[in-house]
Order: sequence, then C-alpha cells, then structure tokens
Amino acid sequence: MNTYLAYKSNRTYVYWDYQWNRNYYPWKHLEKPENPRTPINALISGPSAGGAWDPHDPAPRSISHRFFDIVCPPEERRIINTREVKPAIYWEPNGRVIFETWQKLLSEAPERCIEIQPAERSEDNFPQVFDLWFWGSGKCNDLWDEYRDCPVSRLLKTSPIVESAVARNIPLLSSKGPKPPLGASSEPFDRMLAVHLRRGDYEGLCMGLAQWNSSFYGWNLLPFLPDKFPYPPGWDVDRNETIKTYVRHCLPTQEFIINKIRASKKDYIEAAKPGEVRYLDTVYILTNDNTEWIEELMKMLSGDGWKHVVTTKLLELDSQQKDVGMAVDMDFARRAAVFIGNGVSELSISTLLFV
Repeated sequence: MNTYLAYKSNRTYVYWDYQWNRNYYPWKHLEKPENPRTPINALISGPSAGGAWDPHDPAPRSISHRFFDIVCPPEERRIINTREVKPAIYWEPNGRVIFETWQKLLSEAPERCIEIQPAERSEDNFPQVFDLWFWGSGKCNDLWDEYRDCPVSRLLKTSPIVESAVARNIPLLSSKGPKPPLGASSEPFDRMLAVHLRRGDYEGLCMGLAQWNSSFYGWNLLPFLPDKFPYPPGWDVDRNETIKTYVRHCLPTQEFIINKIRASKKDYIEAAKPGEVRYLDTVYILTNDNTEWIEELMKMLSGDGWKHVVTTKLLELDSQQKDVGMAVDMDFARRAAVFIGNGVSELSISTLLFV
C-alpha cells in the first residue's frame, strides 16, 4: 500500500530489507547477528522491490533505502511526522479519504525528498501511515477494486529464490495411484487445496483477539468472500461463548478443520462450469506446528481419502530457501486451486492478495 501511495503521488517508493523478530529465523541454533535482515527481493519481485513498471509507464522505479541515503542526505529531506496528519483522519470511516489525504500531501509537496517518520508510541501505538485500524476495521476494502487492478498489485510476483524452492518440491505433489478422472487437469496445483494452520504462539493471540472483540483482518473482510466472521455482540455477553467463537476460527480443532476441508472441496467441485472437470487429491498445510497434533491431522486427512497430504515441514529447502520459507508457503497457497486461510493472519491476507 505504501508503494501504491508513492505511485499515485508520482513519487519514488523507498524499500527496506525485511526484518523479522530475531527468534523467528529458522537457524535458531546457529550464531547469528543481533539484527538479522532479509533483502526484500529475496521474498518478492515487482515494483515494491525495485522491479520495472509496465512498458511506457512513466512512474519512477522504487529504490533501496541505502541509495536514498545517497541521493537524499538527511539535510535535504522534508520530515513529515505521522502526528501531523493522522489525528485529523483518525476516525475517518472511509479508507479512500485516508489514502487521498496522504496522496494530496505528497503530490503537492514541493520538496524533492520526503521522509515520513512515526509518532512516538506514547502518542500513537500504531503510528504507521496505514495502521492496524486501517487494516482491522475494513477501511482498506474501500480501495480494493483499484488496488487489485493497479500495477503495484498486478506486477507483484514471488522471488527467483521462492520459485526455485517451489519447483524443487513439486515432486511431493506428484500423483500416485489411480490417475485423475478423464478431463481433469494433470497439473498438481490444479488438484491441490491449501490450508493455513498457524499454531504454537497463536493460542495466546487468540485469547487477545477475544479480549478485544477483534474482527477478521484486512482483505479477509471483503464482502464477496464466502466465509464471514460471526462478530460477537458487545461486552455485555457471556465471555466464555465469545472465546469459543474466536478459538473456533483462530485455533480450530482437528474435527473443525476436516469438516471445513470437506465442505470447501464439495463447494469447489460443484461450482464447476458445464464441461469442466474439477478434481482435488492433494492437501498442503501451511503450519508452524511441530507436535503430534499435526501428525494426527495428516493421518485423519489420509483416512478421509486425500492421496497426498503435505506440510511445511516436509519441504526440502537449501539454506537460502529456508530463510524465505514463509514466502515459499505463501506461493504454494497462491498456486492452489482452493485456499483456506486464517481470517486474523497477515500471512493469509497476503496470500489472498497474491491470488
């Protein structure tokens, strides 16, 4: 969205390396730097990572923050703090108004170099230009149609490293046993359903979501999507029932997952056009689970008739590919015929954008 703001303002977007929480990197038992970073173009390709725009598009290409420091030294920059802009639009319900407020400011500013800095956390706990409230309240959906079709979105691709990891692991999806029915696609991704099951730290997060009566997140609130969140009523309700509602969607049981996968498969096959043969025989599970729980789920899915049940943990990745494993997961989900996401997860909304 920041790239799109720069694009609509006829400005150059400045991109940074991606910095995860240090403990989230896969090489936990190796010596590692205090602030590990992943180059953004190891995760994605396209305008947000410095890639080209459409032919004949005069928009300036994005640059790295290192190059920005050279061409726009600090003394030549106009500093805009988010506290100067956000208070006036903080309660604005329309996401387009929020976007256009920033666009007008950047388009009309005469300065060549602009740096937007966040307010102190004591003033604004979510000081981003497009913050948690923008993404968590559905305001972003006012921009969906134009954003979906804009070159920032259309030209967004995975990185060569991610593509190499996907290609390396396609044999895991290769068909075994009976061939697909006549007329069904022979491409493995056309026969695959992907489901995002984040576990581990999610138990605590789900309780926090229930505490704050949070909604689904970002694009997961788009009205045309088949799954809606049955938003609990206000605070004057049985909190135990509210917690059950959140856990069912955020940290579902094995039985819930099996039933959801069955129903999604049925809906997908029944939605085939006349003469079209739809066939699903593979489940890919995006997960950070390392317990017997995921092993049991895999056995249940195999017993439910799925030929191939593959998880994140079964992927063969070299050191570079392992470092961008979350993007590899997302690309498997993007390519799948059916994707079941987690409505409160950033990974799920990002995969939806790729779809």
